[in-house]
Amino acid sequence: MKKRDDPSTPPVQQDEIEEQQDTEEEYCLFCGINLSESEIYHRYRVCPECRFHHSLPARQRIALLADPGSFKEINQFLTSIDPLSFSGKEPYEERLHEAQRRTGLTEAVITGVCTIGGNPTAIAVLDFGFMGGNMGGVVGEKIALAFELATRRKIPMVTVVSSGGARVQEGMLSLMQMAKTAAAAKRLHSQRLPHIAVLTNPTSGEVYASFANLGDVILAEPKALIGFASLRVVEQTSGKPLPEGSHTAEDHLLHGMVDQVIDRTRLRQLLSILLDLLSSRYRLTITRKGKPPPVPEHPEEQAWHTVQLARHKKRPTALDYISRITSSFVELRGDRHYGDDRAIICGVAELSGEAVVIIGQERSHNEGRAYPEGFRKAQRAMRLAAVFGMPVITLIDTPGAYPGLDAEERGIGHAIASTLALMSDLPTPIVSVIIGEGGSEGALALGVADRILMMENAIYSVISPEGAASIIYRDAKKAEEMASALKLTALDCKELGVIDTVVPEPEGGAHADPDEAARLLKNIIVRELLEAQQFNLAKLIKNRYKKFRRMGEYSSYFRTAISKEVSDVQELLQRGVSRIKQRLSTAEKANQ
Repeated sequence: MKKRDDPSTPPVQQDEIEEQQDTEEEYCLFCGINLSESEIYHRYRVCPECRFHHSLPARQRIALLADPGSFKEINQFLTSIDPLSFSGKEPYEERLHEAQRRTGLTEAVITGVCTIGGNPTAIAVLDFGFMGGNMGGVVGEKIALAFELATRRKIPMVTVVSSGGARVQEGMLSLMQMAKTAAAAKRLHSQRLPHIAVLTNPTSGEVYASFANLGDVILAEPKALIGFASLRVVEQTSGKPLPEGSHTAEDHLLHGMVDQVIDRTRLRQLLSILLDLLSSRYRLTITRKGKPPPVPEHPEEQAWHTVQLARHKKRPTALDYISRITSSFVELRGDRHYGDDRAIICGVAELSGEAVVIIGQERSHNEGRAYPEGFRKAQRAMRLAAVFGMPVITLIDTPGAYPGLDAEERGIGHAIASTLALMSDLPTPIVSVIIGEGGSEGALALGVADRILMMENAIYSVISPEGAASIIYRDAKKAEEMASALKLTALDCKELGVIDTVVPEPEGGAHADPDEAARLLKNIIVRELLEAQQFNLAKLIKNRYKKFRRMGEYSSYFRTAISKEVSDVQELLQRGVSRIKQRLSTAEKANQ
């Protein structure tokens, strides 16, 4: 690589290129409408009719993303040489010079620093117009240097990818850029600094299989062509036509490979929110300790009634609570291995001014019964929380994990076990809330926490009352009788030491007033989170281990049982003494 001889006079100015483009009639490549008079097309290169995202030069992308006047380019004048003296249809140096004259760029990537929504950020944007955005030695070098700059300055990194892969004319030296850029991205990650990758049309080959797939958050533009191998190669390998929609951003979202497909017109806002949350500098502090609101006691015979309330069709779900107790929620989708399970919702959000990762079992999808990819997605969100020092909030509402054959084949047992293990020593505060039905291992998989809350009319049980009745009595109709025996109510679980706090609900249940239910829940989550954050991480993890180590321990269970017996006896004695006093008083009045 070498520096440009005369950096002060680039061959063609970018504004001249854009002026020439504006004077020509242009038509949408997807739907064919005339775009000449479209303001949204000329600004974003997005069709106003079908929303197809056309190619966009790198400088124009930066202008759309960076705060006005904030971008400063780095390593601008590094340019490629011909390291292999490559001989082909056209000399490599001539192709480079032609691409430089046509685009006004020295290479296929622009790197620099800027602010996005006020957040200092390093940025690297590939330009498909320069030899297909392919990654040769200089492109790899500039991207690695940008990652290293971000690491030194302790700022996030944003990469915008549009590439056909490696640059053939540079042979194995081009291939080695995969390792170089992946290693640079890993160094940034090891310093707990965010990397947000944006995949545009097209993203493929060696770039796709290196730094582009190492983003903590991966976004994609609609209908973008994305994939490791080209469509032609995949068809030749499989020997049959590919299904419609294959290799698209939407297909990647469905299979858990990207977090969101985002319209270009909304990308800057989403990046700004993500950078705010992932670079959060704020933490909650305690100014005054308060007591939780009292929770009314329920007689044991109401256990079955509580089961009905926990399963009520109008009871607020995880998404209902997330929308009410947090702001700036950005959903993260996919497990990066197989798919995206909508029964588990994950994302980053702001809770009372603090950035948190929130994970919820969403009952409106498959009754909240998660597949393995749902638990793997939750693990991904938890690891992200640990890297960036964000607390984790989990909202539990499921009758259990999905028990089908396909879940077994995809490793449901390992997914649950590894989630439990991950949460046991995750180096960040965790608050879990049973908001509805806490069914068996599917619920516990998100319930290994520092503070465990349970809503007043929620249930938490090793098995459903119907399942227990079928086992014990061979008759599911005796579920009501089993509900009391299972000790599954919030007060039962608190008495057993399984949970820490009962969250009161509005009269009639959470469904009667979802806004008030969310207000009560938010207040207690914040209070419990503050308590958990008083400990350093080593102490927090140690206490979490002790917490679960004691559960079910003979001595603790024995003490709980004896304590209840003593309490019952004391209550019985008090009632007896009260009756004796009442009779003596009545006798004295009669004697007078």
